[in-house]
Amino acid sequence: MSTLDLRGVSRWYGNVVAVNDITVSLGPGVTGLLGPNGAGKTTLLHMMAGFLAPSRGEVVLDGQPTWRNPEIYRHLGLVSEREAAHGFLTGWEFVYASAKLHGLSDPRAAARKAIELVEMAPAQDRKLSTYSKGMRQRIRVAAALVHEPSVLLLDEPFNGMDPRQRMHMMALLHDLGAAGRTVLFSSHILEEVEQVSGTVQVIVAGRLAASGDYRTIRRLMTHRPHVFAVRSSDDRKLAVSLMGSPSVAGVSLDATGLTVHASDYGTFTRELPRIALAERIRVRQLVPSDESLESVFSYLVSA
Repeated sequence: MSTLDLRGVSRWYGNVVAVNDITVSLGPGVTGLLGPNGAGKTTLLHMMAGFLAPSRGEVVLDGQPTWRNPEIYRHLGLVSEREAAHGFLTGWEFVYASAKLHGLSDPRAAARKAIELVEMAPAQDRKLSTYSKGMRQRIRVAAALVHEPSVLLLDEPFNGMDPRQRMHMMALLHDLGAAGRTVLFSSHILEEVEQVSGTVQVIVAGRLAASGDYRTIRRLMTHRPHVFAVRSSDDRKLAVSLMGSPSVAGVSLDATGLTVHASDYGTFTRELPRIALAERIRVRQLVPSDESLESVFSYLVSA
């Protein structure tokens, strides 16, 4: 198990600040890296991988700096967004070359295992130039996994994959995290991040806007009302009773039930059972309707 630490990391290009004073620690499990285009995600990943020097601060993997430290590549794998694979190589040759470069004791067995892991064995003897974009992505993941790194960094890994390939890659990343690997992947598709990991790092304008479980992040946003869908045995009566609660900012009623805007998440969820019991109303459903990753992301970016 490995830990990747960023300590006060900044990176600028002339007068342009790409990453601004980020401190975060990444441990075993899967973490999604989110941010609008140009937020600094790729710059951050390149510094983590030791491809780019921080202008200030440091990035360390298990206490060792990533910059100008080739030894870290024994423990780290990277799949960059920009493709860097020679089309004249077959899939097997590409992954096998990666295994050889890592100096593995049995590069053939390692390459075979990595290729099977990403389900590319049937196409391993074809040239990369004949692969679809999704196939090239998967073979690049195999090359990054061939030495079984404890840390895996992926920049937009699902690009070009069809739905079945995407689901398989999501399951693979989940399994790697569950096995104790530290996996960080960036994606601009929120559904992908939500399905793979509840833990996120959100970068906005080069700064770390939020870090942790996105549901917990949402509940800490006390300046924004929380929206709940409520279904009960008497929605109209419950709506009238809830309007008197100081934790409720607004209630609307339609054919599908109640929509409640609560100013305080904790107070509302404690008061609702008490009010329902006093009014002899049975609550059949209580669902937070704005705790999706999409809601959290849009709130953070707009703020």
